[in-house]
Amino acid sequence: MVARHDLATDPRLQEELLQARRGTAFFARKLNELSDAELDGGTRLPAWTRRHVVAHVGYNARAIARLVEWAATGIDTPMYSSPEARNREIDFGATLSPIALRNLFDHSAVHLSVEWRDLPDTHWTHEVRTAQGRIVPASETVWMRTREVWMHAVDLDNGATFDDIPTPVLQRLLKDITGAWKTRGTDAGLLVTVNESGQAFGDTSATDPTIITGPLPAVVEWAAGRSRDGTKPAPPPWI
Repeated sequence: MVARHDLATDPRLQEELLQARRGTAFFARKLNELSDAELDGGTRLPAWTRRHVVAHVGYNARAIARLVEWAATGIDTPMYSSPEARNREIDFGATLSPIALRNLFDHSAVHLSVEWRDLPDTHWTHEVRTAQGRIVPASETVWMRTREVWMHAVDLDNGATFDDIPTPVLQRLLKDITGAWKTRGTDAGLLVTVNESGQAFGDTSATDPTIITGPLPAVVEWAAGRSRDGTKPAPPPWI
């Protein structure tokens, strides 16, 4: 019999699933506030219209669902056949009619949620491979989706801000971004500090660093490359 509730029993994972679903609901709300004509408008991502963002978020849900299916069956099911295929998919999705584009988001989100719901408790530790080639447990798919829906809701550029993103999500985003910089060595001479916690990220050993400081939402907005504050230097790439 198919489960009508999540089979996952780990309290932390249950909380993370809730955060991902809340992010999906938030993205859905911002999308529903847009008229069909407004889908042609620009976003916080210079090369993408809102159509591209919605298509990406929809196809991303399908891609992550493939990883969950991989964890469930043990059959190697990659997110995408290639980076080029991913890009072609997004470009195609951006050409869909408004109703088809909205349905893509809705149906893919439900599909992913059901795949999560029905994944046996013991399978969340099964390893899968991300589009970047990282080997991660299936539980990582929840964070992968959480990051996508919250940030891209802001990217739609119709009122959502980084202040709307829950603090735990912002904290993990900042850790991810600065960790990517550290791995690549692109944080040399750069120090990022958060007002609320006093935490410092980046090149903490620099003697005369470039300092970026502010409230957590503003710092993450800058680090993620979404800031419109022209007084700050551009952050290093993180994806």
